[in-house]
Amino acid sequence: MAALTTGFYAASKGGAGDPTATVAAAAGGDETDSGGKCSFRRKSPAPGSGGGVRWRSIAGTRPSVRNGQLLVSAGLPALDQLLGGGLAVGTLLLIEEDKYNIYSNLLFKYFLAEGIVCGHTLLLASAKEDPDDILQELPEPLHDDKYKKELDEVSSHKSQGELDISMKIAWRYQNLPKMEDGPGSSSRFGHYYDVSKRMSQEMIHSVKCHRFFLPEEITSLPNVESCALTHGYTKLLHSIQRIISEEGFNGSCPQKKQKNILRIGIQSLGSPLWGDDICCADTPEHLHSLTKFLYVLRGLLRMSLSTCIITVPSHLIQRLHLPPDLSDTVSRSSKRDLVESAKQLSLGCSVMAGGKEHLDF
Repeated sequence: MAALTTGFYAASKGGAGDPTATVAAAAGGDETDSGGKCSFRRKSPAPGSGGGVRWRSIAGTRPSVRNGQLLVSAGLPALDQLLGGGLAVGTLLLIEEDKYNIYSNLLFKYFLAEGIVCGHTLLLASAKEDPDDILQELPEPLHDDKYKKELDEVSSHKSQGELDISMKIAWRYQNLPKMEDGPGSSSRFGHYYDVSKRMSQEMIHSVKCHRFFLPEEITSLPNVESCALTHGYTKLLHSIQRIISEEGFNGSCPQKKQKNILRIGIQSLGSPLWGDDICCADTPEHLHSLTKFLYVLRGLLRMSLSTCIITVPSHLIQRLHLPPDLSDTVSRSSKRDLVESAKQLSLGCSVMAGGKEHLDF
């Protein structure tokens, strides 16, 4: 199984603007004395006051039982359990690509397929494969009728021996939760998929999907060189920022319909196809370009109803780990350089870097 890097899986620690925290209804009480008895009555929120609104009403989400953060499924229930219940909204998850790019690619497709089933908006970015081709390879979700068909076939067998064999085939489905047919209509959290079949075109086109294919984007030169980032990283950041802002995922322009989640999938970030020379040159021109990109992206996500999964080539994972602080006097010049670069980047890209004195991903 591909190794998972959860270092960037750090949500903001609460705050007034934190979309990952559930919004609880204001509840008060009145004590009345009637016949010597004391009673308690819950107050109802005033009409139009916004009381009673909860983020968990968004399809395909649920609040964390640990800290109240809003969670979405990564598309694989086993991975959700590993992450503590799901992927927190406002965070990003890095997945190390395995040698043959099999398991990491499968997790990437599960994440996108789960977004379609839940009716979430997608943003698919790649420098290698056309996003439309990736969508055509998403696995088909398992529906209720599939379970019922399996069980009906089992019960129709007359021979006990044949029944035992069929039960072994259908046994794998008996503990799987049920799923509704329509995207966004299921109240379940997390679904199962059949990787041997492809998702229908009708289901794929039922949700809004933004595509970012780098070979098509680099045809136009950038208006201004921003923050010492590669052209590909700069274009992608501006694209993500535009979608989050224009479609109301950051709250600046509230979504007209029911609130929704933006799922961002970025394929093989940091590869030479993105214009990053960190692994191709002895003296890279932009040594910290990838780290700067991730730092600013985290700032965009943490203040929006968005979540992101990124696959990263295995040879770059070690570059994303910061050494431990052995004491308060340990010199970390590279760390200070990244902070200064991130501040400049936030000004150039109109992104809040959070005002941190140190990197905390």
